[in-house]
Amino acid sequence: MKAVILDGYTINPGDLSWEKLGDFAEYEVYERTPADLVIERSKDADMILTSKVLFTKEVLEQLPKLKYIGVLATGYNIIDTEEAAKRGIVVTNVPAYSTPSVAQMVFSLLFELCSHVQEHSDSVKGGQWSQCKDFCYWNYPVIELAEKTIGIIGFGKIGQQVGKIASALGMHVLVWSRTKKEMDTGYDYAWADTMEELLRSSDVVSLHCPLFPETRYLINEETLRMMKPTAFLINTSRGPLVHEAALAKALREEWIAGAGIDVMEMEPPQAEHPLYETGRCVITPHIAWASKEARKRLVDIVCENAQKFVEGHPVNVVNEMLWN
Repeated sequence: MKAVILDGYTINPGDLSWEKLGDFAEYEVYERTPADLVIERSKDADMILTSKVLFTKEVLEQLPKLKYIGVLATGYNIIDTEEAAKRGIVVTNVPAYSTPSVAQMVFSLLFELCSHVQEHSDSVKGGQWSQCKDFCYWNYPVIELAEKTIGIIGFGKIGQQVGKIASALGMHVLVWSRTKKEMDTGYDYAWADTMEELLRSSDVVSLHCPLFPETRYLINEETLRMMKPTAFLINTSRGPLVHEAALAKALREEWIAGAGIDVMEMEPPQAEHPLYETGRCVITPHIAWASKEARKRLVDIVCENAQKFVEGHPVNVVNEMLWN
């Protein structure tokens, strides 16, 4: 059994190991694979492991030997799963490996928006505190989160963990999801009847839903205008959930108070982007998932997924209904 990892660098830049794959397969690792080399590098593989390389119908048609694609992530929209199923190719993903890290990033972004830690630190190092006539100063409003309402759109494992942390901070938790499921989370939360109700009621809106055609641009000019002018938007989920031009306009015209963004519609983004022009937007380079602890869990699950497939008992199959 031959396995090929097409873009292993971001998952494992050298601080982890793929050696578990060697227990059941011959494998090779490429740090990155441009589109014009995908077929060449994949043509002899029984198993492909990839994070961001696209496997369209046209690509799959040229890989008759391929039996398995292991996505090195939770989202799997890079794969034409229906075409893979038609060809008997099993596709798996890695669910829930990054929940603690992503939830942590939600509040890292939110705390920066509320307390402006980096900007105040920079001002101190620039001499402003040394020259201050008083024992303290603040250049931006400092906002307390206790008793504020956080609206969570999408209530899977990450959304639930965000609610747990918010509740511990004394926040009220309001939830909206396309599929409403009452669950025992260990803290109090309320369901919004509609997304509009959540947007109008929340001081913070945090996105935790998958990217489907019906969720693309879920946050747009219309929905941004529903939010409070004092509210913050946090997106650590999928970039295309947010219409970025509409968000930039909302920030410029102060429809909302600020945004914390870890994902963007195009990654890497363009060198000049309208969201860069406002200090009301904190942007990080898609790193919510990237703690070493989370990446270690990811690699372990990837290897286990592949081994279970080789043993004839695949797990975490995302095209199972189609494949069966």
